[in-house]
Amino acid sequence: MNVQIKRLSDTAFLPRYGSPEAAGADLYVPAGEQYEISPGRTAMIPTGLSLSIPEGYAGFVYARSGLGVKCGLAPANKVGVIDSDYRGEVMVALHNHSSEAQTVKGGERIAQLVIAPVARAVFEETDELDATERQTGGFGSTGR
Repeated sequence: MNVQIKRLSDTAFLPRYGSPEAAGADLYVPAGEQYEISPGRTAMIPTGLSLSIPEGYAGFVYARSGLGVKCGLAPANKVGVIDSDYRGEVMVALHNHSSEAQTVKGGERIAQLVIAPVARAVFEETDELDATERQTGGFGSTGR
C-alpha cells in the first residue's frame, strides 16, 4: 500500500520501519527542533509531515516502548487516530509521566505509526441484544 506524505518542513524525517517486520513506522522530531516537557505535562510535538491515508484505513499513533519505559514519555491520548480524510500536520501529544523534565531533540523517534484497515459500522437501535455467556460482566469479570 502506498501512503502519500507531504513534508511541511525541510527538516522533517519520513517515517521509517525499524526492522523488516515492524508493525509501526517511527515518527521523528524534525532536525534542529528541541522540546522540553515538564513532569506531568503534555507537549504537542510536530512531525513536519502530513499524510494521505487511503480510504478504508486509518493511522494509529502509538507509544514507543523504550521511550515510555526509559523516559516516561508516551502519547497523552494513549493512541492517536489519524482519519483518512485528515490532511493537517501529524502531531504527537507527548505526555511526561516521569518526575523529571524530559527533552526530545531533532532526529529522535517519539512515537510509532501503524496504518490499519478500519470497518465502518452501521448502528442499528434495538430494544434487545442477543444473549451471551458473559452478558454484562466487565472489568475483570473473565478472570485475571
